[in-house]
Amino acid sequence: MSQTPIFHFGTVGSPRSTPKKPGGSVGAILHLADQNLTAFELGWVRSVRVSEETCVKINQTAKEAGVYISVHAPYYINLNADHEEWPRSRKRIMDAARFGNLAGATDIVFHPGSYFGGTPQKALEVAIPRLLGCVEELRFSGIMITLRPETMGKGAMLGSLDDTLILSQEIEGVEPCLDFAHLHARPGDGSTNSYTEWCEILIQYGEALGVDALQRLHCHLSGIEYGPKGERNHLMLAKSDFNLEDLLRALNDLDCSGRILCESPEDMDVDAQLIKNTWERIAG
Repeated sequence: MSQTPIFHFGTVGSPRSTPKKPGGSVGAILHLADQNLTAFELGWVRSVRVSEETCVKINQTAKEAGVYISVHAPYYINLNADHEEWPRSRKRIMDAARFGNLAGATDIVFHPGSYFGGTPQKALEVAIPRLLGCVEELRFSGIMITLRPETMGKGAMLGSLDDTLILSQEIEGVEPCLDFAHLHARPGDGSTNSYTEWCEILIQYGEALGVDALQRLHCHLSGIEYGPKGERNHLMLAKSDFNLEDLLRALNDLDCSGRILCESPEDMDVDAQLIKNTWERIAG
């Protein structure tokens, strides 16, 4: 048996309950810390428009508050983009990593892109060397941040569990962001929502990347609405069919650790507290 599993809980982006003063990311960090939530993902999902001065302030505030920082890079990233679009996607990844590093982030989460009607294998043949080039440039600059392709909620998207594991096996410095809501929604039939299924996923993760990788998971979680083609939109957990108990039992039983960031709409800090409280009850 390994050490007692520990998760840090928080939100992706600022909860709407964040006070207006000081507001922004600094205010969100302080607001989460006041609630004993110890993780925050900067929601740079439209673009990376932040000054170095602000990044330094975020970094200092987070360290003082004991809050772990990550970044959600802009949505408009596609490792399988055409040659004309790829440089713009690449710049979004690199900007998120460089400014995120200044802000004290250890992990950069991004959406991997689309198959564009092709096969996963063909998309990965394009994606792997591109992502490797990003990591190599960051390492050359002394930035040791982890790039995390997110598991995606639609079957047409590059970002199945297998996709993210292959990217991670092929490139040192890359590990998945497990979005549990997306993994539940992707099949479109209500599956991937039971204790047994979550255990199978976590076992596959550990076999692919090493059991120690289960000690540094980076996860997204919320309720979700889905149809036959997968994800439609995120929901509060109480308004969804997501089986939170079974997921957290699987994480506990397989001695997992890391961060769980809530992406629920409306009141994400409320759901973050629900996840945290449920975890503490299950983990004892």
